[in-house]
Amino acid sequence: MDRWSGVLKVPLHSSSRVLYRVAASLCLSTNSKTLLDSYAVFPHPMVPSANAIFFNGDCVQGTGNSVIEKLSNVEEIVEILVSKFGGSVNAWVVEASTFNGPFAVYKDFIPSVNQWGDPKSYSPKGFPASTSTVSLLSNCLEAAKKSISGRQKEPCQLGLSPSRSYQPKTFILGFSKGGTVLNQLITELGFSKVESIEHSPQIKESDVQEECQMLPNSKESLLNSIAEIHYVDVGMNSAGAYITDQDVIRGISKRLAEGAGGIRFVVHGTPRQWCDKRRDWIRNEKDKFVHLLESEAEHSEGKLQVCERFYFSDQPPDLQMHFEIIENLDVS
Repeated sequence: MDRWSGVLKVPLHSSSRVLYRVAASLCLSTNSKTLLDSYAVFPHPMVPSANAIFFNGDCVQGTGNSVIEKLSNVEEIVEILVSKFGGSVNAWVVEASTFNGPFAVYKDFIPSVNQWGDPKSYSPKGFPASTSTVSLLSNCLEAAKKSISGRQKEPCQLGLSPSRSYQPKTFILGFSKGGTVLNQLITELGFSKVESIEHSPQIKESDVQEECQMLPNSKESLLNSIAEIHYVDVGMNSAGAYITDQDVIRGISKRLAEGAGGIRFVVHGTPRQWCDKRRDWIRNEKDKFVHLLESEAEHSEGKLQVCERFYFSDQPPDLQMHFEIIENLDVS
């Protein structure tokens, strides 16, 4: 399967002057049939099996360590995601729009963050993370299609594949500071209503919106599509690395009981974060988070799953392992 990969710089909203830097790797199809029944044979984006969305952390530069430099590169990370989740996924690596020195500040996704990007609290009010994710990726898709169209004479259309489900699944990953976006999304998920999703076996091409095929087009469809959530060595210099609000986890469990699709949480960590005695709250929060999930999972009839994976457990903590976990992720 052919792919298009690139780094996009797009605004969250059309009126915004602030640009997000997003690496993308998209499935391409050379199937001659497109939404407009064009018979061009040029490559065009096709419906993925899932969208893997990776929220990156703080900026690390000038370490002199080739491993860290390589795994700090968003273009490298997006290709790793494809290798982990399979060639039928679309992968997106999102960097914060604002940095205070090296510190990532996801202020559009988490309005309560301070100047260093540390959240004061997580609240579902306004659903900022889910709304921002949908808007940002929609703009990214449009930018990617323009880039692909620039290499060919025919307009870039969306390829439909009969073997694809109408609504691709969503896999959410947060690395280091990027885990704060996961916490905000989980909070919104815990306080959202279950929206009914109709799966039609036959979809008329003329009735399908392009963004509906490639990506969720609303905060409700995004939250409903989330099938996996991966915490990747998350941690901060203050509290709030993991969700410890029991009401949020119970809300997710309630959604599952009301008919929402199953969801799997995977918590990945290294001694860099989990064995840091100077920041012992990280491990304490992680342990409480996993305990809350496991308690609810017991009553979920298998719809809520939780897994904890510890990497480089026999090595002393260092910065390199914090990045190497990306390359060593076990998402099975």
